[in-house]
Amino acid sequence: MAASAHLKTQSEPHPPRSKRRKRRETTIPTFPYPHVVSSDGGAWCCAASSRPHHHHPPPLPASSASPPYPRRPPPLPPPLELELALAEEPSPSTSHHSPSPARSSPGWASPGATMDTATGTAAFPAHPSCLPCYSKFNSALNAGLLNPMSPPPLDKTRSSPTLFDMMANEQEYQPRASLPPPPPPPPADRAAPFQELMLHERIAEILGSCSPGNQFNDPDSSDVRLTLSSKDGLSVSLNVHHHILVAHSRFFAAKLSDRWSRQQHSLPHIVEISDCDDVEVYIETLRLMYCNDLRRRLMREDVSKVLGILKISAAIEFDAGVLSCLEYLEAAPWGEDEEEKVASLLFQLQLGSSGAGEVLKRVSLEVGPSSANEANSNGGQEILVRLLQVVLEGKDEKARREMKGLVSKMLRENSASYGRGGGCASGGDLSKESLYSACDGCLRLLRHHFLCAAAADLSEAAQIARQADNLHWLLDILIDRQMADEFLRTWAGQAELSEAHSKVPAIHRYEVSRVTARLFVGVGKGQILVSKEARCLLLSTWLEPFYEDFGWMRRACKGLDRHLMEDGLANTILTLPLAMQQEILLAWFERFLNSGDDCPNIQRGFEVWWRRAFWRRNGEPEQPPQLRIAAAV
Repeated sequence: MAASAHLKTQSEPHPPRSKRRKRRETTIPTFPYPHVVSSDGGAWCCAASSRPHHHHPPPLPASSASPPYPRRPPPLPPPLELELALAEEPSPSTSHHSPSPARSSPGWASPGATMDTATGTAAFPAHPSCLPCYSKFNSALNAGLLNPMSPPPLDKTRSSPTLFDMMANEQEYQPRASLPPPPPPPPADRAAPFQELMLHERIAEILGSCSPGNQFNDPDSSDVRLTLSSKDGLSVSLNVHHHILVAHSRFFAAKLSDRWSRQQHSLPHIVEISDCDDVEVYIETLRLMYCNDLRRRLMREDVSKVLGILKISAAIEFDAGVLSCLEYLEAAPWGEDEEEKVASLLFQLQLGSSGAGEVLKRVSLEVGPSSANEANSNGGQEILVRLLQVVLEGKDEKARREMKGLVSKMLRENSASYGRGGGCASGGDLSKESLYSACDGCLRLLRHHFLCAAAADLSEAAQIARQADNLHWLLDILIDRQMADEFLRTWAGQAELSEAHSKVPAIHRYEVSRVTARLFVGVGKGQILVSKEARCLLLSTWLEPFYEDFGWMRRACKGLDRHLMEDGLANTILTLPLAMQQEILLAWFERFLNSGDDCPNIQRGFEVWWRRAFWRRNGEPEQPPQLRIAAAV
């Protein structure tokens, strides 16, 4: 069938007239637009045959005269629906003019229909098999498939399900099978040939990289056939020269003596060295004996390779190779991982006065005469004390913060190394006396400037925050080293500062309360263990100033952990006897109701005290609770 089927209707022939009537032709396309185009330019939609039709005038009989005007189909009421069969194109043998039972309705026609001129009705061919396709066409029409401006409908049977669909139909989706485990690595016996092949390639590259004129591995001029065997069974044979081995190595001079040479009856002499740690490095060491400038040759290697050559050179007593390796290591930069290897190998080889001392001076202060060792016995501690003082007295605040972090990191690493070694701290660590000496100096300056500010002299008030920050940093170091118990007792005894606290403006004094807060956190976490009397003295001396400065600390201190301070204070209070807990927590309860966020929230500690005081435990005799409420002043 063509893209559109044409239906031509013509009335019966009439007697000739003076003015011939224009023939009327109607075209009905089947695709892509379901509408009817008339010869006079009118267009209308086709009505569905499945719906009941409105009453239309009956068709004119054949014998009746034609109307004086072209007949147009009457308008159809909306909504209109078209249901046509989208069947395949019929074969040429099938004619659309074959007679068949027909249905007629005025005002519409169908493709493949024939018009009966006698009755004025159209006859339709019967397509029973295509009737179920009406609904498919109608669905496609409603979905916009027949509209060229609309996107094609989604094929839900082919699209992947959405997350909502998978959640709604969870039972229908089976869990995807897990991926198969990766294949196991090849066993050692299979990997060994590959590694051996790669080693042979590297050795062949070494043997083939000799410059012209170099006699290393020259079969024509050599007189010794040297075979190197590794512990894993690898064996490599080289062509070397007796006089070169004897001249450069005391080991070969002793083994390949003239007496041994006379005992050999044929050339080349056969020599085998077994159980080599690294055959590749051994060949590199032997090749150095044929080089005029060993140091220049070593510049192509890295530190790890030079350490291997140094080890073999020391084993075969190749003095020129040892010296060249030490000169390289003394001048070349090391990585952090290589530094330990260098120091460990040099201490292991015990090379004496061959130049190893110059290399070890980069990593150890203990190399040198005994007088120098005695002079440097306390050098590490003196340097640390000096660094500490420089940080405490620095002028630039940003640089001070950075250097505080650096020195703290160095001290932690040094302390950890000292703890693992189990030695004394006389030579490389800060002593307790040095730290407390620095604390006393900062506390002395803080007391001076604080009392001056309390006396209305604010010229040096900025030093209060500076010295308080220094004390806070030193306290962190003491707590990290578990030495802060004496600091707590000293701080708890500063009654003079506590009394003058209210006379200093809050903007200058709140840094002092940070020291108190750090002590509360240390006691609450168990980092500082002191007696009950020291804890009571700390709270009685500094709790009220801490309450007064809490709002300033919360707003002014960046990165301050409020909850950490509150938990530390609550835990410190809970370490006291129950009667003291009651007195402090009831006073806090009233203050918190009046101050709100400017007072620390230690509600958790209050609940713990309440349960301790008024909940009877299993097995305890029932006693009437005794509650004494002290009115806050």
